[in-house]
This record gives sequence, C-alpha cells and structure tokens, in this order.
Amino acid sequence: MIEPMITLARADSVANRRLAFARLRNSDSVTKLFTDLGPRFKARPGGYTRILKIGFRVGDNAPMAYVELVDGPVASTNSETKA
Repeated sequence: MIEPMITLARADSVANRRLAFARLRNSDSVTKLFTDLGPRFKARPGGYTRILKIGFRVGDNAPMAYVELVDGPVASTNSETKA
C-alpha cells in the first residue's frame, strides 16, 4: 500500500493530497507523506521498500518479516564514476 502512496506524494499538488487523504483518512499521515517521504524519494524511480525475511515465530510458526524503507535515491552506475 505504501509504494503507490509514495509515488503519489512525489508530485505535491492539491489533487494528490486529496487522493492520499481519501485512502489514508489521517491528516497527520498525509502531511508526513508529502513533507518527508515525497521529497526524499523524488529522484528514485520506484522500489521504495525492502522486505527482509527473519524466520518463523516461536509460538505458532508464523513467517515473520521486516518491511523497511530504502534509504535515498538510486546510485548511478555510470562507467565514468567507476574509473
């Protein structure tokens, strides 16, 4: 659910804020989305989250995972920077 919301927040407009509020129904979350997360991932074309599997829970053997935001924009892989 967060990937399309961050993509929406990359372009700050009234229409995008209203769409985000219609889906989230929380003004604090919309504000954080458009002030912090949107500008943070503006240069990144996609893939804002990372899922790390951490094994199984002890009590009922349910699979567990961490979902985290990837830090910053994608590094360029230009051949000139490698030289």
